Amino acid sequence: MSGTGGVRVAGVGMHPWGKWGRPFVQYGVHAARAALADAGVPWSDVELVVGGETVRNGYAGYVAGATFAQALGWNGARVATSYAACATGAQAIDTARSRILAGLCDVALVVGADTTPKGFLAPNAGERWDDPDWLRFRLLGMTNPAYFALYARRRMDLYGATSEDFAQVKVKNARHGLENPYARYRKEVSVADVVGSAVVSDPLHLLDICATSDGAAAVVLVSASYAQRHGLDAAVRVAAVSTVTPTFPNTVLDMPQLSTDATGAVGEPEHTFKESIGLAAYEEAGIGPEDVDVAEVYDLSTALELDWMEDLGLCKRGEAEAVLRAGDTTIGGRIPVNPSGGLACFGEAVPAQALAQVCELTWQLRGQATGRQVEGARVGITANQGLFGHGSSVVLAV
Repeated sequence: MSGTGGVRVAGVGMHPWGKWGRPFVQYGVHAARAALADAGVPWSDVELVVGGETVRNGYAGYVAGATFAQALGWNGARVATSYAACATGAQAIDTARSRILAGLCDVALVVGADTTPKGFLAPNAGERWDDPDWLRFRLLGMTNPAYFALYARRRMDLYGATSEDFAQVKVKNARHGLENPYARYRKEVSVADVVGSAVVSDPLHLLDICATSDGAAAVVLVSASYAQRHGLDAAVRVAAVSTVTPTFPNTVLDMPQLSTDATGAVGEPEHTFKESIGLAAYEEAGIGPEDVDVAEVYDLSTALELDWMEDLGLCKRGEAEAVLRAGDTTIGGRIPVNPSGGLACFGEAVPAQALAQVCELTWQLRGQATGRQVEGARVGITANQGLFGHGSSVVLAV
């Protein structure tokens, strides 16, 4: 075993996203087997399975690592389970990477899968007055689209963003997703289609907001020495994983918390929580935003993609709309964002989406993203924040 030489992405795999109505374990097994086949690594060589937890599907969802290990066939692997809301996949990758870097294993399989209910993602049933996620529904009726709308309105008020700007994000991502075989929605839309769709939570329309989906993604990580010994194509390396938490005081409303922190005693921090996620990733990778060739970011809504462009330093604060209009974020532009089609084309499958971003960046850096390839991509970054203060960013490089 080796803790030197870094951690490599040997294989990636996905289950197509949609509404299939089957147990999440089936999707995860499909993705895991695809990732193992992509890597050319036998299941018997896997020494660690890290499962992304999903909490809406009964007992099995609470022991996700062992769930996938059993479904793939007991092989004696160690297991771990990660839960970090939408950042689950990145936290799971960090767990696997840490064990490899410590020299405790050479091969780890990371799996995230979900089966989602129809409609909004809501807290589990029951009276839970100490649960902030439950409280936002009980006290404010604060569904996720309402939360997304707060951010959208903030962009409008601060930077003059318009509904048409938001719609352009959907138009771009829908076009990107046309050639993605794993995407749920593969249909072009126009600005008129978006602004003409039903208003869900003003100013966001139905086509501004991602759906909830069933889906899965998996990643096989190996030590550099294992890759060399077995002749694996493992040029893509994990250059950084950021799982930072907020710094007090948190001055931007971040659900499910119901208020911001006061700044009278200590003043505002130098960076917002979302800015700190990318900064930590850049610092660990030893790069800056100017080195990034492609980004997969968390477009729960069209407006949030614009926020993430600025939070990751891909453009200056307040300039995301202008960068979008200039075509810089489309494939062929200066910094393509969401060439996969993003959550606009996939929808949310919470434990899988940060892993799906890593899958897409791996294909991009290998030159295998047929029909949506960012030419010459060598460095990619993801961003996928989880509620309750979970940061999430992964940097891959070749």
